[in-house]
Amino acid sequence: MSETKTGPYAWFNEAKFGMFVHWGLYSLLGIGEQVLLRGRLKPSEYRRLAERFTAPNYDAHEWARMARDAGMRYVVLTSKHHDGYCLFDSPGWELCAPRTAPGRDLVAEYVEGCRAAGMPVGIYYSLQDWSFPVMFDGPDADPGELQRLVRKIHDDVRALCSNYGKIDLMWFDGRWPLHDLWRPVEIDDIIRELQPECMITGDRLHGAPAQFPDSPFARNERPGYIASSERRIVASTVPVPWEVCEINQHRWWGYVKHDHHYKTATELIYLLAEALGQGANLLLNFGPMGDGAFPQRAREQLEGLGRFTERNAEAIYGCTGANGLFEYLTFGDMTMRDETLYLWVKYWQGESFHFAGLANEIRGVRVLGRHDIEVTIERGGDHIWLRGLPELPPDPDITILAVDCDGEPRATEWGRYRLHGGDYDMRVWREWVRS
Repeated sequence: MSETKTGPYAWFNEAKFGMFVHWGLYSLLGIGEQVLLRGRLKPSEYRRLAERFTAPNYDAHEWARMARDAGMRYVVLTSKHHDGYCLFDSPGWELCAPRTAPGRDLVAEYVEGCRAAGMPVGIYYSLQDWSFPVMFDGPDADPGELQRLVRKIHDDVRALCSNYGKIDLMWFDGRWPLHDLWRPVEIDDIIRELQPECMITGDRLHGAPAQFPDSPFARNERPGYIASSERRIVASTVPVPWEVCEINQHRWWGYVKHDHHYKTATELIYLLAEALGQGANLLLNFGPMGDGAFPQRAREQLEGLGRFTERNAEAIYGCTGANGLFEYLTFGDMTMRDETLYLWVKYWQGESFHFAGLANEIRGVRVLGRHDIEVTIERGGDHIWLRGLPELPPDPDITILAVDCDGEPRATEWGRYRLHGGDYDMRVWREWVRS
């Protein structure tokens, strides 16, 4: 059995839902995390933000509590984004929190807050650093500066893996445009030496397997790799645990003060449903304001998520994705665990709910969060009708129906058939087309 299911990495598959936090100098401006480059700001002027980044309302314990209460089971913080500012004590680097206005190690506080809340600790680190002109001039322009940048990255990773106790996940970004010039295998080795039970975003450090087939990640030589998809929920193509990264606002990852159209809690729950249905974790991003406080709208989103995850925990944590059990799901998404199939019903059908393609005998059906609803079951061939449901959905976000089966959920021949996957033996449709 995979170590990601039973060993030191099992927490990731159990967690299913995490909080991503993008926070840094850019948060003071409130125009997203890439404003230095995208807004063509002068780097010398941008760095002066470090004189104002005092973080007076940063409370890492509160952050972790809000994440936990929202139903999230781990947190990932941007220790350094592409702008080069470090929230931690970066060896020999002046542009970091302990040597600028905060006067303290903000990553240390974050780790302490996560541990107090019982949350696994994830640390994001960008390989890119816009403080170094070689990033833009190309690696051949100044080989010495390139080596200084690579050495800084390796020293930073070593510090992050040495100074804060146990780290559960190292999350990398910015591999382009220098790719293997970062010497990612050496970075991998540093992490494995100092944090042998730490998970690593393998595709973010080593690159996609199709592009870099000889990398340790592509060959899956070491346990503890995960893959990550950014704002795109699709079925995974790699044999390791994976997660989908999404945002709570609409464009940027860092705080945007003039984005008044936050996604609703229901929209975020839909993202959770789709990610879990495809077998991924959802890493949902929030951008605190420059002072370290979460915007009120973000707090409201988290509260809405918390109400949903509390009443539907059974269908979330430790479950596997089940959207692939049938080709088409007209009602929403599915997860499963042991002998129970969970139907995440986005599109309610009223008092009678119909679906098809489940081969198992059904022992019973429950409406999560509603013990007062008695569901009766009618069956005819591939067809299943659930009766006795209310006309309106019991849950205003997504109602989850727990279908308890006589074994691990499995599909009928019709359910297994993939019309759009190239299964052109039309015999399975002959009876249907004449009905």
